[in-house]
Amino acid sequence: MLNWYGCFHFIPSTTLIIFAAMNKPVICIGAALVDELYSAHHPMLMATTNDATVHRSAGGVARNIAHQLALLGVPVQLISVFGNDGEGDWLKTICGYVNIQLDASITNHSLTGKYTGILNYDRSLFTALLTNTSLDSITPQHLQQHEALLASAFTIIADANIDTETVAWLAHFCGRKHIPFIIEPVSVPPAQKFAKMNLQGVHLVTPNEDELPAMCSNGGKTIEENAQEILGRGVEKIWLHRGIKGSMLFTKDQTYDLAAPEVTDIRDVTGAGDGSLSGWVLAKYLGMDDEESLKVAHTLSAEILQVNGAIATHLNQDKLLSLVSKYYTSRSFL
Repeated sequence: MLNWYGCFHFIPSTTLIIFAAMNKPVICIGAALVDELYSAHHPMLMATTNDATVHRSAGGVARNIAHQLALLGVPVQLISVFGNDGEGDWLKTICGYVNIQLDASITNHSLTGKYTGILNYDRSLFTALLTNTSLDSITPQHLQQHEALLASAFTIIADANIDTETVAWLAHFCGRKHIPFIIEPVSVPPAQKFAKMNLQGVHLVTPNEDELPAMCSNGGKTIEENAQEILGRGVEKIWLHRGIKGSMLFTKDQTYDLAAPEVTDIRDVTGAGDGSLSGWVLAKYLGMDDEESLKVAHTLSAEILQVNGAIATHLNQDKLLSLVSKYYTSRSFL
């Protein structure tokens, strides 16, 4: 039976499964950043000093997804921009450690981008700053020089930090090549770039409840109205992230609604959305259907909430799949 990507549907075993089709890489396009997260010890006070601790890690939405997929045994290419500085070298070294390939990435003379997050004492995000990503260097002209690599992709994921002209080129390219193309909106400001954009050729968008209306131009009053607008502009599926309420998956024919797992020990919310998308892509790589894929995605997100940083480094593919039954007792995928 053919699955979502046109590959044969097999049930995964407890060992890493490699099909002939799985030589194809997942290609992630977007930000590679240095993440600095400051966690306040007490409720935030405005216009004064707040005591905090700091945690530094490799980040960036596209890089996070690539890193997690690589740890789960999926071949990955990352197309990003690195500064010609120590922090850029550090990020590239980390990519090398986990076997993220950088064949089409760019190194320029700008400073490496940085994400600075300020967390409340309850670990929720208070505010964040993004500096100097230089992602305008990832142009259609640059991607055209690497069409052979792009054409080899199992799927292509772009975070919304890249230019809309580049997103439009990728949508057209993926439509011609029959490659599933996923857009991760990242946050409200970049999501707004898509409010009037033709989205033909886009397989999946993954907004949260704030980003979904930002992607719309008709001012829908309900989630369903906004989802229908985006579907009407050519997107095949919308995966709406709703935090502790779980997520919803919209297609033109049906809607899935899956509750979030209960997590009591939340250490860091950063990267949970990136992780859920990594889980979804892994599940599709293994031939799972949409409902199964949502459960794997939620499981990975739940695990990331319980660690510092945006990556669940304690998981491999077998361990992740075994944990699905912990959070969703009705079914195991082993």
